[in-house]
Amino acid sequence: MVTRNKLVIGLVQERWYNDPNIHQEKLAAGIMAAAKQGAQVVCLQELTLSPYFCTRPDVDCQPFMEDIHTGPTARFVGNMAKTAQVVITASLFEKAGFNTAVAFNQQGEIAAITRKQHIPSGEKYHEDYYFKPGDSNYPVHDLAGHRFGLPTCYDQWFPELSRIYGLKGAELLVYPTAIGAEPTAPGFDSQPLWQKVMIAQGIMANCFMVAVNRIGTEEGLEFYGSSFISNPLGEILVQAPRHEPAVLVAELDMSIRSLWSRLFPFASQRQPETYQELLKIQAGIAS
Repeated sequence: MVTRNKLVIGLVQERWYNDPNIHQEKLAAGIMAAAKQGAQVVCLQELTLSPYFCTRPDVDCQPFMEDIHTGPTARFVGNMAKTAQVVITASLFEKAGFNTAVAFNQQGEIAAITRKQHIPSGEKYHEDYYFKPGDSNYPVHDLAGHRFGLPTCYDQWFPELSRIYGLKGAELLVYPTAIGAEPTAPGFDSQPLWQKVMIAQGIMANCFMVAVNRIGTEEGLEFYGSSFISNPLGEILVQAPRHEPAVLVAELDMSIRSLWSRLFPFASQRQPETYQELLKIQAGIAS
């Protein structure tokens, strides 16, 4: 039975397979496995059906651009959502030039669209050559009876974003992700920081956090998996390994949000009239 106090959510952590049939078979198996465990919503990785082509700044990206309503991702995810009778979140390279998160409902219809706001740059992460900053204005979507935000990957590092979503009433933030090694800093592992920053933002925004990373190595970039789901109290409910495929399912107790907001009512204690400095300061230099 679906209730407002409970939500069962799953995620599928996978590598990218060059053969599109094999790739879709792997994802489909993960979706069905999560659904059989009771998941009402299943979350997939960033650029769900594509390679992470941003490892170089000179890739012909045209083959990876999709129509958001009729492209390969829409067809595959819409069909799987209808077959498994779950909501599915996914990600694609929109023809309009955006890195876009989407959700499909149990009827196989697109139910949510959110364009990635913050675009990274740097060695092996040349996304600024391909994607435009999003223009979705941080929408909150009603999915499976709950209020979702669907930011993407690099958005994880910006507390302003999670704060906005929390103030807009989001209960969960789902981050399709593609992150791994730092080629300019061999031996440096950002995974613990990546996880901590999202958990902390979930605490501050009173949101459950779902991070769905990919695994494997593409064009010399090794992704570190470690997909997880955390609650607003900072507890990790489930976590995937770094290098292996995984299907994770967790039951979310939404009553935790009421407890946390009663004990620490951050939203009502904010002083936004004093926050104008955020708009005046760029890269540590006051205007």
